[in-house]
Amino acid sequence: MLRSYSLQHECGEELEPLLREYRDAVNQILEELWSHIEWEKRKVKGKKQWRLLPKYKVDIHSKEYKKELRDSLLQEWPYAAHWVDSVIKTAYSILKSWRKNYVKGDRKRRRPTAKRLFARAKQTLIKLEGEKLRVTVKPGEHVYLDLSARYFKLPSEVSSAGLGEPIITLEKVHLPVHCEEDAQNSKPAVAWDFNLLSFD
Repeated sequence: MLRSYSLQHECGEELEPLLREYRDAVNQILEELWSHIEWEKRKVKGKKQWRLLPKYKVDIHSKEYKKELRDSLLQEWPYAAHWVDSVIKTAYSILKSWRKNYVKGDRKRRRPTAKRLFARAKQTLIKLEGEKLRVTVKPGEHVYLDLSARYFKLPSEVSSAGLGEPIITLEKVHLPVHCEEDAQNSKPAVAWDFNLLSFD
């Protein structure tokens, strides 16, 4: 079972430049993906109405296309390269969420935009060091988030069986922790969702 817990941190000033670059890069990828959308008039399944639904003119899920996106971002990217992989993953997730809600009639026909400052840290960018989470910002440059005030148990390692990919904002770190299915005494988890990103 995966639970997500939120903790305050005091590294906002150190992390702000990275978070701003990350948000801008996410929006850059969203703009690029949006440019490949064409609109088709199709009947809505189960309803007596027609909608303009998005269709991609290129295969945005192909390895070749994603490599082109990655290479284009890396040209002027000032931080560790693995942040770019996270940027692309996040942009795709936001667009997928927008499309799902658009088809349901809950979103307008305009490009989603990430507004809040946040970053999803890949497991290759983080390491547990005692009571601290070490976050790689640039090669050889790290920020340490103090986890000592937590109300939950930390796993022994950062892995698919331990700690997942945390979401970092200016004030908080949202930690996805793999727990035992029969754990009964944990406080309610704070589930992460894209509403926290403030996009529309």
